[in-house]
Amino acid sequence: MPELPEVETVRQGLANWVAGRTIRTVEVHHPRAIRRHLPGDAHFVAMLEGRTIVDISRRGKYLWFPLDSGDAILAHLGMSGQLLMQPAGTEDEKHLRIRITFTDGGPELRFVDQRTFGGLSVSADGAELPDEIVHIARDPIDPLFDDEEFIDKLRGKHTEIKRALLDQSLISGVGNIYADEVLWRAQLHGARPTDQLTRPAVRRLLGHIRDVLGEAIVAGGTSFDELYVNVNGESGYFDRSLNAYGREGEPCHRCGTPIRREQFMNRSSFSCPRCQPRPRKPLR
Repeated sequence: MPELPEVETVRQGLANWVAGRTIRTVEVHHPRAIRRHLPGDAHFVAMLEGRTIVDISRRGKYLWFPLDSGDAILAHLGMSGQLLMQPAGTEDEKHLRIRITFTDGGPELRFVDQRTFGGLSVSADGAELPDEIVHIARDPIDPLFDDEEFIDKLRGKHTEIKRALLDQSLISGVGNIYADEVLWRAQLHGARPTDQLTRPAVRRLLGHIRDVLGEAIVAGGTSFDELYVNVNGESGYFDRSLNAYGREGEPCHRCGTPIRREQFMNRSSFSCPRCQPRPRKPLR
């Protein structure tokens, strides 16, 4: 599933291509693509046609497009969603779900989704922040992210550090891949109890989070297959810089010890047994 760097890469691309443009037509090619828009496809189309997209914003892994009406298009890519810019007349993608054209006749916006887990909806009065995502915490590259509040909340939790990093109500945008990369840099095992971390340790961890996410954004995100691409259909290349995730059995880039894989919340965690020793007293 695309994580913050991938979604931010898409946001930046969309901001260059669609901000300030007026929607001419909207076509819904698959009902699942707007299943979160409960009034249905006719209402979805009516709320968008003739409206101007003011900007492209992001909270965690969600995108929203503020409209001149005060409403917003809310988008989530799911497992395989793609928001692509294509010249008018370009052959339709096999899994095209929604097409948006513009009054200037320029490139159109297409939502393509093979697995149909993602989708678009319209958030009424959601231009500033859609109600549907108000519960999601700010991410650490948000200028309004409060470092000290995050440190207090993290240390006040009785949980494991990796679980805390994946808690979108505490900090958004850090998914499984980047959590493993952050913990490798911080030399922390994912099972380390959060209430045993000192304030300086959490502050250093936050620095690693920002470094990893920032580097991944510069690289255009992480693409393990053709399902994640930017708005121009190009893959990211941060997978070439991974130190932990997906490297089971390969030598640690810091000490040479083979990277281990462990089961975690129905997924896999990757870490170095030497650099990231398990806590002696597991969380109870």
